[in-house]
Amino acid sequence: MRVNIDRNNLIYAAQTGDAKAINSLLVVCQADVRRYARKHCHISDIDDAVQESLLIVSKKIQHLKTIAAFSSWLFTVIKRECHRLSRAMFKHEALEEDAVNEELAKRPTDELRIDLAAALESLPAHYLEVLLLRDFEELTIAEIAQRLDEQKGAIKSRLHRARELVREYLMGSE
Repeated sequence: MRVNIDRNNLIYAAQTGDAKAINSLLVVCQADVRRYARKHCHISDIDDAVQESLLIVSKKIQHLKTIAAFSSWLFTVIKRECHRLSRAMFKHEALEEDAVNEELAKRPTDELRIDLAAALESLPAHYLEVLLLRDFEELTIAEIAQRLDEQKGAIKSRLHRARELVREYLMGSE
């Protein structure tokens, strides 16, 4: 029980911006972070995931709402970092905007319309919804976030991904 009290005090001190407490907390958590990363990361990503996760913890600990949520938050940070590194491993280089626009401009308008309709139909519903609200109903990000009761950052991210998927579909259907 004494260990939990000490750890809770350390978390609280770190939340208040105490640099020494933050460093101590990172040292205390490192073994747990590494153990959890081993379960969720590719073997080659473990060290990077641990380092990045601890960096995120040090920068964002003050935003943690309750001390009791620390462990689950910590593991969520690690898991996200492992997934981010995994995605980065397989990510293809994004198409350059000018090259995409040039290629699409060469295509006949009717063919492009048909392909665009097919691209929109291929989108998952949550991407299609945001894309239609922004590009067809011309709502702002704030208006979409309010209508869908979501954070603006989530809407921006989803809109960006939806547009990327449409571009990829159009470029792949040449």
